[in-house]
Amino acid sequence: MQNIKLIVTDMDGTLLRSNHSLSPEFNKIYEELKENNITFVPASGRQYYSIISYFENIKDELAIIAENGTYVTYKGEEIFVDELDWSVVKEIVEEVRKIEGANIVLAGKNAAYVESKDETFLEYFKNYYDKNIWVDDLTKIENEQFIKIAVNHVGGTEFNVFPKLVDFEKYGLKVVVSGEVWLDVMNKKSNKGVALQALMNKLDISSEEIIVFGDFMNDLEMLNLAKYSFAMENAHQNVKEVANFKAPSNDEDGVIQVIKQYLQQLKTVNT
Repeated sequence: MQNIKLIVTDMDGTLLRSNHSLSPEFNKIYEELKENNITFVPASGRQYYSIISYFENIKDELAIIAENGTYVTYKGEEIFVDELDWSVVKEIVEEVRKIEGANIVLAGKNAAYVESKDETFLEYFKNYYDKNIWVDDLTKIENEQFIKIAVNHVGGTEFNVFPKLVDFEKYGLKVVVSGEVWLDVMNKKSNKGVALQALMNKLDISSEEIIVFGDFMNDLEMLNLAKYSFAMENAHQNVKEVANFKAPSNDEDGVIQVIKQYLQQLKTVNT
C-alpha cells in the first residue's frame, strides 16, 4: 500500500469494540494520519450525531458518511441528503407494527424518532442515536426530512424482518440487513458505496488511494470500491468473500492494527 489519501471505516463491529468503545490509541494514530494528509472517514449506519460524539474535537476535520450513506458531510459541510417518500415511510411503519418483537426508528435529518414503549430497546437504541425523540405515533410527525428507517429485532433481522419488508423494494427502496439485530430501509440509490464514490469524486481520489474496513452487508458496496478492502475477522461470511484482505477482529482493534502497519511502512519509505 502507498499514497493512501482516505481511510474509511465502519463503526460498530469494525472500528469500535463490542462495548462500543474506541481504542485508546485512536487519538495518537489520528494525529499521525493528519500529519500524512490522510483524511479519516467514519462510515456508519449510525446517526450523524452519534458518530460525531466519538470525534467531537475533530469532527470538522473529517468526512462523515452517516445513516448508511444517506447523509454525508466533509469538513463540517453538508454535501448530500437523500430524503425518503413520506407516504411510503408511513406504509413501512404500519407493516413493522405487525412484526412481533420489532422496534422501528425513523431517522430524520434533525433527530431520530421512536414510538416503542420497550424500555430495554429504548436504552439500547440511544447507543446509536444521540439526538432522539419519543412520540406517540410515528406517522403523525411533521416538518422533518426522513433519510432512513431502521428496524431492530433481538431475534435477528435477517430472518424475522427482512422477508416481510423486502417487497418494499418495488418502491425504489433498498432493504438491507445492516447488523445481526438491525435492518435499514433507504432509497435504492443510497448506500455507503454511493456516498464514498461521491466523496472520492469531490476529492479526486482513486480506488487505489483508499483503505476501507467493514464487517456487515451494508459495507459491501464501499468495500467493492477499494483495492485495499479489509473484512474484519468477526465479519459476516459474505463480507469476507468480497474483501481483498482480512483484519483482526474489532475487539483486537484490527482497524488500528492495520493503520499502524501502514504508518510504519510510510516511515520506512521516508527514511
